[in-house]
Amino acid sequence: MDRSSRAIGAVVGSAVGDALGAPFEFGPPGAYTARFPDGRGQMCGGGGWDPGEATDDTQMAVLVGESLVERSGLDLPDIFERFQRWEAGAPKDIGLQTRDVLTNGQPWDRAAALHFQINLRAAGNGSLMRAATSAVHFAGDGRGATMDAARRISALTHGDPATGEGTAVFHDLVRVALDGGDPQAAVPDALAAVDPGHRARWATVLAPDWHPSDATEVNGAVWPCLGSALWAVRTTGSFEDALRAAIDLGGDTDTVAAVTGGLAGAVYGYEAIPERWTAALHLPLPGYGDRVLRLPEFLRLAERLAQGA
Repeated sequence: MDRSSRAIGAVVGSAVGDALGAPFEFGPPGAYTARFPDGRGQMCGGGGWDPGEATDDTQMAVLVGESLVERSGLDLPDIFERFQRWEAGAPKDIGLQTRDVLTNGQPWDRAAALHFQINLRAAGNGSLMRAATSAVHFAGDGRGATMDAARRISALTHGDPATGEGTAVFHDLVRVALDGGDPQAAVPDALAAVDPGHRARWATVLAPDWHPSDATEVNGAVWPCLGSALWAVRTTGSFEDALRAAIDLGGDTDTVAAVTGGLAGAVYGYEAIPERWTAALHLPLPGYGDRVLRLPEFLRLAERLAQGA
């Protein structure tokens, strides 16, 4: 398997995980296996989502990815403007914090910081969920650069540094996987680059013996979200099984599956993603006319992002 397959797998895998997990969001643990006891899960739709329809997780990831390729690198004001245009298009789902940040009237470099200053809590998984595209784009720049880019993109909507640190770790684990490495084995080096004030908490949820049942927050928080994704990849042997494990956790299933899909796609490559899932994948993009991305558009974006990797 070549690096290109892994890069495309990360981008498409994240979108597939998002769409596969969306109908089970906030449902009970085990709902996915109960729906598909034969182990062959389908894009089933439900909860307001059509079969194969990806959510705001992938919409924001696409906006980040398209900015990176169209602006030839990181243009934070441009990404923020794209987010605002998308929010104004009334997406079907959007996080409360993200909406507040995008509409509070502050400039791109102040909006999230002001939200955090007022609310004192902003460690949701809303920047981690969209990180597959940027993780692929910056992978070739090395650990320091990709982790720095992750923090800066995260800070557009999430003022809590904990979220930026978790997104930075995800970036680095994808970087290692694209080179054919083991993400779990790469955790100690990634943790060494985490801000010391956040390192211990991240070390706990990324430890090889951590289980999602050990979480002290719901998986809508950034810590158990990334911890659960790494657990799902670590304890299974295929892309499909990793997604099943992630969705069966219940809770914020679309985002946990999107993060899992991005990491598993980087590990197993695009060819490991079942065609019955990619064939149904589609993404309306509010605020951008009647645009609907399907597999060919995802492949083109992933290939352009991989050129930067």
